[in-house]
Amino acid sequence: MARSKKDQQREARIRMREEREARARREKRRGRVLMGGALVAVLALAVGIGMYAAKSSDSVDEGAGKPFVQPAHTTGEDGIAIPYGKADAKNVLSVWLDPRCPYCAGVEIGLGKTVKEQAEAGTYRVEYHFATFLDKALGGGKGSKRAVNALGAAVNESPEKFMEYLQVLYENHPEKETDDTFGSTATLLDLADQVPGLRTPAFNQAVKELTYMPWVEKVGQAFYDQDMKGTPDVSVNGTKLTVNSGKGIDSITPDEFKKLIADNLT
Repeated sequence: MARSKKDQQREARIRMREEREARARREKRRGRVLMGGALVAVLALAVGIGMYAAKSSDSVDEGAGKPFVQPAHTTGEDGIAIPYGKADAKNVLSVWLDPRCPYCAGVEIGLGKTVKEQAEAGTYRVEYHFATFLDKALGGGKGSKRAVNALGAAVNESPEKFMEYLQVLYENHPEKETDDTFGSTATLLDLADQVPGLRTPAFNQAVKELTYMPWVEKVGQAFYDQDMKGTPDVSVNGTKLTVNSGKGIDSITPDEFKKLIADNLT
């Protein structure tokens, strides 16, 4: 039986509403990606504080009163960088990440294995640096710092275990960046089970007792001292590379990344 004009109009309104709701859901998913290089500027404009305010009003210093312990296999003053690859590599890839940064998760998930493979092949030595400003910028928390502490415990075991654990953390990045998932030492330890051999007594103790927190403070401070603007920040031999695709948190493809690297090697 033919539908009346009224029925057709009602169905059209329903379709339009469903389309609006679907579009809103897509926008909401994109909106979950709060932080990254671009949003740091937005945050600064919106609240008049910006990332650098976290320098003076950062989250609670859980390393206060603890002795400074530098993890093995770190480099630079106070061990603020974690290198991976051949020490005599001619080229250096510098990577800055914040454990709670969803864009960083996108880069590590999309390109982490490629970075590891190229570093092992001698294309460059990669030096990882970490920021912790998101603990404050995302309304408080402990996840950035506690995750860096756990990463320090991992590199103290070996650079290889650090690389595996870094990948595991970002593969298990919380869906909502405001969820302080990595603020739980139990979660950090559970995720470490995915890295064979990482759960040594020394690793477990360092994660539970926050052994490397004074080191974490120095690592996080270097982000400000070197006038970094946001995360992720990736450069080769000092030339910054655009590694986010511009489509949500996704990175560029491994092939696109390899071409960028090849174009900037010395």
